[in-house]
Amino acid sequence: MKSKLAIISIVLLHSFLLNVTLAQNIPVGIFQSDSDIGNPKKAGSSIYKQADQSYTMKGGGYNIWFERDEFHYLFNKIKGDFILTANFEFVGKGTEFHRKTGWMIRESADEKSSHISATLHGDGLTVLQWRSSPGVAMRDPQDEIFAADSSYSVIQMERAGKKIIMRAAHIGKPLEIIGSHEMENLPDEVLAGLFICSHNANFTEEVKVWNVRIEKPEVR
Repeated sequence: MKSKLAIISIVLLHSFLLNVTLAQNIPVGIFQSDSDIGNPKKAGSSIYKQADQSYTMKGGGYNIWFERDEFHYLFNKIKGDFILTANFEFVGKGTEFHRKTGWMIRESADEKSSHISATLHGDGLTVLQWRSSPGVAMRDPQDEIFAADSSYSVIQMERAGKKIIMRAAHIGKPLEIIGSHEMENLPDEVLAGLFICSHNANFTEEVKVWNVRIEKPEVR
């Protein structure tokens, strides 16, 4: 009897893990994967609206900082160089001024992964921030480049080899360079996509993202 129960438990566990994997890999718009990173207390979600080609994302998470991250991620695996561009707008007044959204490039889906993100905060603060190696504590202000202005709508992130460049713009204005940083440890194939973090483990925050483009430069 015990052996039968053990077999049933293994089958059920395998089925559960398979369903979780499938749920995370169902395409949402142009993105291959939709997943929480770091097991946040409040689960996130992503919805694509074909009518206006926009994305509505909800996410929890204590933060994207220190040695580990918690947030919701909508992403693709991409090799080589690329350019990511989109418009971002938080939905509602929110709970935390430092709720975060934007573009993120990660080495892996591990919560301690090295990463770099072009980040817009709920209070308008706009920064390029990074974790240079897995499990390394992020530092303020050493691991950040701050924009001179705030509350940008358009956020762009470009990978050119190991160099990551952040640009941003207000509606109707040209893109301006916020800063760049060399990410020496990033592999050729990375995860790249949209993210949202509530900056408070007990709540979720919401963002609308549109005009989403992932471009690969021509090889000459």
